[in-house]
Amino acid sequence: QVQLVESGGGLVQPGGSLRLSCVASGSIFNLYTVGWFRQGPGKQRELIAYITSGGTDTYADSGEGRFTNSRDNAKETVYLQMNSLKPEDAALYYCHEALDSDYPPTFAYDYWGQGTQVDLSY
Repeated sequence: QVQLVESGGGLVQPGGSLRLSCVASGSIFNLYTVGWFRQGPGKQRELIAYITSGGTDTYADSGEGRFTNSRDNAKETVYLQMNSLKPEDAALYYCHEALDSDYPPTFAYDYWGQGTQVDLSY
């Protein structure tokens, strides 16, 4: 069974940084794109970044220049480095996996992590 486990969230001040991790098991990890979604209170879920099996990155406008994807296929892990965090970045962040051919995803055949919470404080 495929499992995705996120970690690295927490409470951070505006302008600070966090690195989120997503560890996969039970999948052929090097054949899949891994993406990051987030959903803040009262907001719709949005795709903020993804990285293909070949390491090609795509970023939403909200994170471009501040967020950076990387992946380590040997460790079956994807990282999202988030810098210069803003109050509007507060959300529950989800790791998501699907085949390269299904990104941006249709959600027909995919897998989700449980989410890791990012909160902003002063």
